[in-house]
Amino acid sequence: MKFKGSVDINKSREEVVKFFVDPAYLGEYQDGFVRKELVEGEPGKDGTVSNMYYKYGSRDMELTETIKSNQLPESFEAFYHHIHMDNFMRCKFIELDRNRTRYEYEFEYTRINWIMPKLIAILFPGMYRKQGEKWMRQFKEFVEKQ
Repeated sequence: MKFKGSVDINKSREEVVKFFVDPAYLGEYQDGFVRKELVEGEPGKDGTVSNMYYKYGSRDMELTETIKSNQLPESFEAFYHHIHMDNFMRCKFIELDRNRTRYEYEFEYTRINWIMPKLIAILFPGMYRKQGEKWMRQFKEFVEKQ
């Protein structure tokens, strides 16, 4: 399952990327984000592995992020592993003018192996798209307020 989209942000590409790359801001636009911990490598470098922790009500979730390609400020690609699913994220940051940036994103779910997420993907495939779009909207709103 793959989906893509874009959001135009009324800030320079430099400012947008600054907020995108710093894990201190993840909680500002990703619901449930708790923390990100470096496992191996150097922050932001290709091959770096980090664990990301989220809390949704009484449920805890842990993801492992592996940076596949960090070509910022132009692009960023990472692989995310969870016990029940895997996905790739690809992002591009396109300078529209001095004060506007297009953030293009693509999410590709490559493995879903638990019954509930599988059912959701089959019956309500738009839910995965809506979550990604929500975080992008929240990112835009956060960055533009800075």
